Amino acid sequence: MPPKVRLIIIWVVVIFLLYSVVNDPERSADVVLALWDVIWGAIANIGRFFEELFTGSIGR
Repeated sequence: MPPKVRLIIIWVVVIFLLYSVVNDPERSADVVLALWDVIWGAIANIGRFFEELFTGSIGR
């Protein structure tokens, strides 16, 4: 992707995010919290996987 196009896309996304936060901050906060829950759940599940892998308790 050409650098100019990439820069334009980044600016459009940033402007849209700022608009959405100013327009409806409560909904934006809900979206951020939902994303945080997804990220935290993924990290916890990866940690649980490696813990079970190293302790040998998978399949018991």
